[in-house]
Amino acid sequence: MTIIDQLIHGFSRLPGVGKKSAGRIVYFLLKADTDYLNTLADLIKRLKPSIRTCGVCGTYTESELCNICSDSGRDSEHICVVEESKDVQTIESTGVFNGTYHVLGGVISPIDGVGPEDLFIRKLLARLTPNFSEVEVKEVIIATNPTIEGDTTALYLVNLLKNTDITISRLALGLPVGGDLEYADKLTLSRSLNGRTKLS
Repeated sequence: MTIIDQLIHGFSRLPGVGKKSAGRIVYFLLKADTDYLNTLADLIKRLKPSIRTCGVCGTYTESELCNICSDSGRDSEHICVVEESKDVQTIESTGVFNGTYHVLGGVISPIDGVGPEDLFIRKLLARLTPNFSEVEVKEVIIATNPTIEGDTTALYLVNLLKNTDITISRLALGLPVGGDLEYADKLTLSRSLNGRTKLS
């Protein structure tokens, strides 16, 4: 197998990239200048060693705290719970939510061997205790994807928090069943945030 074939195979493993798209990427790189290739290769090498998870919310960051958790201007009374770090960027792109986030690191999926103990749920519960910070959390917005696993995870969280004084809500209005937040347009996501439904 040639280097070109190996690279096409490697790029085709990326999400949303088929074999044809992978081929176009490789042939584009062949025509690119050396400085661009070296910079790109260096950034890829540095990616994993440079990135960590935020000590509070769990999203990807280069510092101990992400820029959202370290921003005193954010509304700490509202926590939006998402599945993955990429979902934080998706919601942030709407510009309508000024609260904070909590990344679960996945969803409950028994068929894949993922249970509640495999997610960052304990960290979330710790954030909701009065002694965690000076600001009392008033609402938890569950923004898991509208899939079976996302719904299962949302229901689990609702049951965990139902005896607290915290308002529990879920994104609504326009998100398709079985879809991913990543592919929702900004207007749909904005309406979902503003029209979230109270769960408890």
